[in-house]
Amino acid sequence: MNNSSSTMTRAVLAREVKAFFALAMPLAGVQLSQAAIGFVDTLMMGRIGLETLAAGGLAALTFSVFLYTASGVLMGISPMIATAYGAEDRQQIERVVGQGCLLAIGLAIPISFCIANFDTLMRQLGQAETTVVLGSTYLDIMAWGFFPALGFSLLRGAISAMSHARIVMSIAIGGTIINIVGDYVLGFGKLGFPQLGITGLAIASIFAIWVMFLALVGYILTQKELKTYRFFRKIYQPDRQILGSLIRVGVPIGVATALEIGLFTIVTYLMGLLGTEVLAAHQVVLQTIAITFMVPLAMSYAATIRVGQEIGQNNQIGATRAGYVGAAIGLLFMLMMAAILLLFPQQIIGIFLDINDPRNANVIPLATGIMTIAAISQILDGPQKIIMGALYGLQDTRIPAILSFFAFWGVGLTIGYWLGFHTSLGGSGLWLGQSIGIAISAVMFFWRFHHLVSKKHL
Repeated sequence: MNNSSSTMTRAVLAREVKAFFALAMPLAGVQLSQAAIGFVDTLMMGRIGLETLAAGGLAALTFSVFLYTASGVLMGISPMIATAYGAEDRQQIERVVGQGCLLAIGLAIPISFCIANFDTLMRQLGQAETTVVLGSTYLDIMAWGFFPALGFSLLRGAISAMSHARIVMSIAIGGTIINIVGDYVLGFGKLGFPQLGITGLAIASIFAIWVMFLALVGYILTQKELKTYRFFRKIYQPDRQILGSLIRVGVPIGVATALEIGLFTIVTYLMGLLGTEVLAAHQVVLQTIAITFMVPLAMSYAATIRVGQEIGQNNQIGATRAGYVGAAIGLLFMLMMAAILLLFPQQIIGIFLDINDPRNANVIPLATGIMTIAAISQILDGPQKIIMGALYGLQDTRIPAILSFFAFWGVGLTIGYWLGFHTSLGGSGLWLGQSIGIAISAVMFFWRFHHLVSKKHL
């Protein structure tokens, strides 16, 4: 009997692992492809010059903050569609997607305006004039790519919750290739085009974003199963009930996303106060971490969908299993990534900067020290993000937002600021503080998930 139960348990776990990977792998491809746009831009900036790397990296991060925050608000669509999909409620799926599109338009217009006028705030935050001018040049162009980027994020979440994640990965990879070629041609003036520098990098990025968005819309309108859904039929008609649910679920997710990525952004601006070399070292590490973190971020989306689908089928045990399996897989992945970052820091830094160039002599040791702290913090950062995704699958979003504020801003930023500006640690101190905030958030999110799934009725 025990052997039979053990075999059954292993079989159930194996099915969950398979189902999780079926979602997580395509979504990871999407996230890595989208992160590669910022990564390639930063890589090209480093080859143009140190000042361009510092300013452009800061501007790219600023754009990402707005995008991930707004995408977080729209992420309420994923657990709602996953639950409706599990319950086979076709009409609810159509209503949620249509109202999600309406909400995306309402968010994109004012945020695009803010991005295009961000130079004023950059000056007030004490950034060097060169950083402001170069960063503003990049953001003025990228503002035109905010709507398609947000639209792609919304539609990706919708069709992924309906188990159509693979096509999104293919489109994202295609967009990344377009961006890489465009960066090289326009940034450095190849194939007869003028050398546009940071302006060319921004143009290439928004072109790739528009291609990805339009390709995904085209797929939805022509794919055999999806075209039978009338997603866009009543997008101009507000549905108070659905919009209210999207806002109730999504706004706390957006707030939590803003708190987390906002911490990294504020730390980046604080790095700028410590000098251009410290800021450049920080950008190297941040872009490296941004790439490795895309996999657990995709896993968190997969956890949201898997937990939501199980809840839609009234399977509480399955929802519990989906959350913990995802977190365990994320932990194993981040242990491998941490080992790579710790073993090969010089080689990784060399991707961004010429380590033999005397002008970069002071940046290399700064980046190496920060890389060590970042590698260790990643071990907990991955699982905490995935278990947060599992909480979203339960449509529990408000409490995680409160916990995020306490961990990232109440603890992480406070400690980081003190270590960075009142000790000799400098940039490493700022990273150490935010890493402590990440560790605290991991403990609290796991406690929250355990508390909820332990209840007899979610």
